[in-house]
Amino acid sequence: MSQQHSALASAPTPAQVKRGDWWRDAVIYQVYPRSFADSNGDGMGDLEGIRSRLPYLRDLGVDAVWLSPFYASPQADAGYDVADYRAVDPMFGNLLDADALIRDAHELSLRIIVDLVPNHSSDQHEWFKRALREGPGSPLRDRYHFRPGKGEHGELPPNNWESIFGGPAWTRVTEPDGTPGEWYLHLFAPEQPDFNWEHPAVGDEFRSILRFWLDMGVDGFRIDVAHGMVKAEGLPDIGGDGDQLKLLGNDVMPFFDQDGVHDIYRQWRLILDEYAGERIFVAEAWTPTVARTANYVRPDELHQAFNFQYLGTYWDAEELRKVVDLTLEAMRPVGAPATWVLSNHDVTRHATRFANPAGLGTQIRTAGDRALGLRRARAATLLMLALPGSAYIYQGEELGLPDVVDLADEVRQDPAYFRGAGQDGFRDGCRVPIPWTREGSSYGFGTGGSWLPQPAEWADLSVEAQTGVAGSTLELYRTALAVRRAEPDLGAGDSVEWLRAPEGVLAFRRGEFVCVANTTGEAVTTPSYGRVLLASGEVTEADGETKVPADTTVWWTTA
Repeated sequence: MSQQHSALASAPTPAQVKRGDWWRDAVIYQVYPRSFADSNGDGMGDLEGIRSRLPYLRDLGVDAVWLSPFYASPQADAGYDVADYRAVDPMFGNLLDADALIRDAHELSLRIIVDLVPNHSSDQHEWFKRALREGPGSPLRDRYHFRPGKGEHGELPPNNWESIFGGPAWTRVTEPDGTPGEWYLHLFAPEQPDFNWEHPAVGDEFRSILRFWLDMGVDGFRIDVAHGMVKAEGLPDIGGDGDQLKLLGNDVMPFFDQDGVHDIYRQWRLILDEYAGERIFVAEAWTPTVARTANYVRPDELHQAFNFQYLGTYWDAEELRKVVDLTLEAMRPVGAPATWVLSNHDVTRHATRFANPAGLGTQIRTAGDRALGLRRARAATLLMLALPGSAYIYQGEELGLPDVVDLADEVRQDPAYFRGAGQDGFRDGCRVPIPWTREGSSYGFGTGGSWLPQPAEWADLSVEAQTGVAGSTLELYRTALAVRRAEPDLGAGDSVEWLRAPEGVLAFRRGEFVCVANTTGEAVTTPSYGRVLLASGEVTEADGETKVPADTTVWWTTA
């Protein structure tokens, strides 16, 4: 039987489905603006390019589009260094383009979620420039973390914190009189000074920014470094052996996941709830446990939080079941949906992660077995979309794109790549502009090439090459999202009923829906649970049993 088996030509479209709490089972598509579509041929994606491709996203079947930052920025960290939170960077367009994009999306029944970067600004933000210009004692310095250095002449950083991008988390400034002066905190690049959220002006400013974009019509915000912002009182040193990067994600740090962040979100939620249309907050919160992640989605705080524990889990049935159970158990008491994700702009695409052996982390430098990786990625997507809650898709994963692991040093732009330690700095590989057509200087991305080079083999992975092709990854995604929308037992919920299955196989029931995922390298035989809705690979049925190939997920309905 065909892997694309489905009888869903009449599945309802997003416009036909009107429901409350849309975000509880939403499928949200992440657009990385510089790499999605280029409208003016300068090699850089832009808002008008995104706007022109909105019908594609409507037809794909997603509910909302999350846009990575497009604000005015020097681009020291690809827009996550914001100079003006109320302006569009000229490389992406202007506020009129943003307004047109939001309006067009709404006409297509797509919601728009924008990034918000509240932990830090650009060093070109007017506040920070004034803080430097006015020198010690400037009231503007209180809006950031300026401190005198340690040592006889203040030549040592105020504490031992390290930047996530490598090196000290502190940079010493040269004062207006030319002398070495105070140090300022930057948990990321030196061009990204951290705000001091103890200062009331910072909170006032961001409440105003929220209202600005809500008034523009956006449907929500993805909060960058949502676990940051609040620092432990006194900015204490980190203890232990000093290897901070090993501790990240495994322990509560004095600069991450502090309880004070929740007071901020309660204030923000009051603002959001003033607006009609079920607007939402989504947290990028790296925490030591799923239970601590759940703190961000309590009823009076945020709506969703990315499940990074799930993203970091390898294609292994036992480990996957463990993190699914932990997630559902953690979210149930706070009444929040689980939020599943496999790829984003900061990690190696899962088609490449799963092409490599386990234990290599989420930034991988080798291509691995690409056929194996794609087979597992397709199966992992069907598993993710079958789980209760909301799911995120990163642009290009619906094409089965692998990471570009062999970019030349001279074309890389990830700031972490050029620093001595910290993150591996290989995020450029998942940010290569996506292919739309078989031919052209950038395979339909634009008319003037692309800011990162695309592999020649991407022509065969383009939207044009896969559209209408039975069995293609793009058509698998389109069908999966249509099935998910049509099946009443898919989407929102807070539990699964695990079924008996062979070792290395996940099987669960949700009402009249059954999902089986074979994570092993060998075919397995399972009961035929009913009518096959969809499978990520070729399956065969005979005598009440189904043969499920290696690394394959199958959906059934028992109705």
